[in-house]
Amino acid sequence: MSETLPASVDRQLRQPAARSANDDALARRLDGVRATINYLEPSVGRPRVFQYDPPPGVPLRSGTYAQRPVLVRNARVFRGRLSLDGEGFLLARAPTAFAQFNEPDAVKAAYYPEVEALVKHETGASRVVVFDHNVRHAPSALERKNGAKEPVKRAHNDYTVKSGPQRVRDLMGGEAEALLKRRFAVVNVWRPITGPVEESPLALCDAQSIAPADLVATDLVYRDRIGETYSLAHNPAHRWYYFPRMETDEAVLIKCYDSAEDGRARFAAHGAFDDPSSPPDARPRESIEARTLVFFDEPVSGGH
Repeated sequence: MSETLPASVDRQLRQPAARSANDDALARRLDGVRATINYLEPSVGRPRVFQYDPPPGVPLRSGTYAQRPVLVRNARVFRGRLSLDGEGFLLARAPTAFAQFNEPDAVKAAYYPEVEALVKHETGASRVVVFDHNVRHAPSALERKNGAKEPVKRAHNDYTVKSGPQRVRDLMGGEAEALLKRRFAVVNVWRPITGPVEESPLALCDAQSIAPADLVATDLVYRDRIGETYSLAHNPAHRWYYFPRMETDEAVLIKCYDSAEDGRARFAAHGAFDDPSSPPDARPRESIEARTLVFFDEPVSGGH
């Protein structure tokens, strides 16, 4: 059921967070937090991030990031009002009996079908294909254990107008060109492996508050190819949300690309952040994100 908010609060939510003199009061009223988000700063040259240890003398990452203060609103207050086509993300109740998240083969065999069914249910798509996943747990990443990675504490979006369609071409073989003639999307499914999430929760930026100029194409350099994501440049109009203390039976769906250009959300930037309300003995966040190609029967709308 959608939650009804007082008109005065609803108007405040539509204002750029950095401009409000009453942010702290609003944060308390909505159970939000004042925090910082790492944004890409203006720089010369195209940013890039190596996905392996680069050659000696080559930095792992180019581009400068800076922390900007923002209001991160409690998205649970608005749960019934959020949608993939509106803000670009939603929270789904998604119980699972699966527990072997550190075993990639088991994840692919047993967890991927659950993700595909969930995304199909939430989007009404005709077909969903999970194509990869990441487990994130900072202590395991530091020990180079189980292939885990650290939470990404930079505002970003996983796919771009170029790399979204390219992923279909890379993965779908002879079907790709026919599939690209109809609407498709890339949707991530993010779930805590242990709950509740006490530190490094995921912040989600309302796609409707992101201007095209805020999205900066960034190279992901692999040993055998170069991918492309968007880094996010600061804009005071951005509206940030999070779902506090997520449990293992919950999952966030994030739209990282949509081929439709008719006003629907296309790029929901996101990133982990340091929650000032985390307890001092907070358990390190452990999560899994699965990426999906989502195909619809409808023709591509908008565009040229």
